[in-house]
Amino acid sequence: MSPALLFCILIAYFALLLGVAWATGRGANNDSFFIGNKSSNWMLVAFGMVGTTLSGATFISVPGAVGADGFGYAQILIGYVIGYIAVVYLLLPLYYRLRLTSIYHYLDVRLGRRAYQSGAGFFILSRLFGATARLYLVVAVLQTIILDSLGIPFWLTTFVILGMILLYTYQGGVKTIVWTDTLQTTCMLAGLFACVAFMLGQLDLTFPQALQQMQDRGLARVFTHDPDSPGYWLKQIVAGIFIVLTMTGMDQEMMQKTISVKTLQDSQKNLLSLTAVLVVVLCAFLFLGGLLYLYAPLAGVTATGDRIFPAVVMGHLPAVVQIIFLVALVSALFPSADGAITALTSTFCIDILGIKRRTDLTENQRMRLRRHVHLGFAALFLAMVLVFKWVDNPSMIVVILKLASYTYGPLLGLFAFGMMTTRTLHDRLVPMVTIGAPILCALLEYYQHALLGSYRLGLELLIVNGALVFAGLFAISRRAEPSALTEPNLN
Repeated sequence: MSPALLFCILIAYFALLLGVAWATGRGANNDSFFIGNKSSNWMLVAFGMVGTTLSGATFISVPGAVGADGFGYAQILIGYVIGYIAVVYLLLPLYYRLRLTSIYHYLDVRLGRRAYQSGAGFFILSRLFGATARLYLVVAVLQTIILDSLGIPFWLTTFVILGMILLYTYQGGVKTIVWTDTLQTTCMLAGLFACVAFMLGQLDLTFPQALQQMQDRGLARVFTHDPDSPGYWLKQIVAGIFIVLTMTGMDQEMMQKTISVKTLQDSQKNLLSLTAVLVVVLCAFLFLGGLLYLYAPLAGVTATGDRIFPAVVMGHLPAVVQIIFLVALVSALFPSADGAITALTSTFCIDILGIKRRTDLTENQRMRLRRHVHLGFAALFLAMVLVFKWVDNPSMIVVILKLASYTYGPLLGLFAFGMMTTRTLHDRLVPMVTIGAPILCALLEYYQHALLGSYRLGLELLIVNGALVFAGLFAISRRAEPSALTEPNLN
């Protein structure tokens, strides 16, 4: 199919997003931007969060990883389910009881201002690295299949896409994103299941026959039984639990949408529904990956990893499937990037700049400051995507989870210490602990051959990082006075 026609389809899709944003963002204020005026419909939030949770990295990398790891990602998925249940019944009740706009305000009241700022700072790092890595992956695919042939440079592609995201999130924030993410998740899932159905038709296989062929070729293996391997089943399940606890339950972007729902009960239904849909969708992505690796040898495709899905679709399938793939891919791109920029803007304004505490600012000045911060993060996103272009790792899902181990570990330690103890901290020492723990983890990983023998660290590094932060906080803590043991009131 002509790259110019594909480009026109991309523009038409964006025009549809702008129309939705205009319709939903009228009359928006800062409360609309930060928490959707606390009136979001839980069913829309749940469905839209599927797109945010999955992202372009899942769309490309999970099927691509089947060639090397089989269905090993299902081990992490088991942990995800347990982790979501923990978020629903442990963290959401806390956030609603304290009526939070930023979840890191809990750290301020419970542990102190430095803990609060450290938590917000590590969220900013986490989301900045993770969201830009996901954005880079999808932009790279679009660049390869459409824009290189049109002579458009990579940096300009990234600039224009970020400009598009700014246009439809600039005014409405969360209020708009709840609706645009719903539209984009619909397109992404329709594209996924359409590709699965078409690939089965191309291979002339039924679902059971395809699964049997995958098993015969070792593509459907799930569990790794070598305890020294980073993919060992117990490590992966436990890591999956803590990935969800941190990357969802302690992540302002994910919780910002969840707590925009009016009641705790509806918010809990939101996350439980999200969990059920994710299980089905991620299993479908793994099955699609198996189909791609069954089809690739027949079509003479030698690409692997993140490159196999676009190589098969754009090089060997009909135009209608190419259009479906393009729309689904772009739909996977926008939810993770728009939500991240909005959440980073919210966290920086509320937690770092203290925009809601400052009595010297009028409402118009607050809105102007928020818009400047929003533009600043868009510029930072552009710079980070160009850095990932320079790195060009063949499997971005691995990069994203590795970065999460370092940046979400301090959040895990801070929240765990606040919820599991009643001790108070020497506030000024908290940054030393939260920065020192990731450095120790980096040294441990670098010298693991000498220190751990044949054992290889995997995603459990996130837990080690959190445990080091917890231990460090305990070392700089003291028993709380009896009068300080009552639950904080944030009203």
